[in-house]
Amino acid sequence: MPSVNKVFLIGNLGKDPEVKYTPSGVQIAKFSLATSERVKRGDNWEEKTDWHNVVLFARQAEYAKEYLKKGMTVFIDGKISTRTWDDENGVRKYITEIIGNVVKNLSVKRDDGNHETSEQEAPMNDKDTDTMDDLPF
Repeated sequence: MPSVNKVFLIGNLGKDPEVKYTPSGVQIAKFSLATSERVKRGDNWEEKTDWHNVVLFARQAEYAKEYLKKGMTVFIDGKISTRTWDDENGVRKYITEIIGNVVKNLSVKRDDGNHETSEQEAPMNDKDTDTMDDLPF
């Protein structure tokens, strides 16, 4: 049976992207992304926020390092991935991440320092997908 692993998110960066490199020099950017929705609890409406761990590679990571900052609104097109590892005490750990294939900046900094909606997309080419084979996880 065919399956699909696809996710689209629009949210705000919870922190500036953290950038690291693989041993072969591929850039990896990680950041948290907040998405919110209004939910009804009894007679009241409340805002519910979910936090997503986003990971970008190669050119997408370079773009994130250069142009994305805490608080900006971005669009992410990617897939969900769960990794496991054993910590220093041998305890099994899990993390679910969004592996971004496309990132679009939907914010533009205004003269007053705030952000307003716009669109700016990171460039991507066929070599970006090839770098996934080079990752240590």
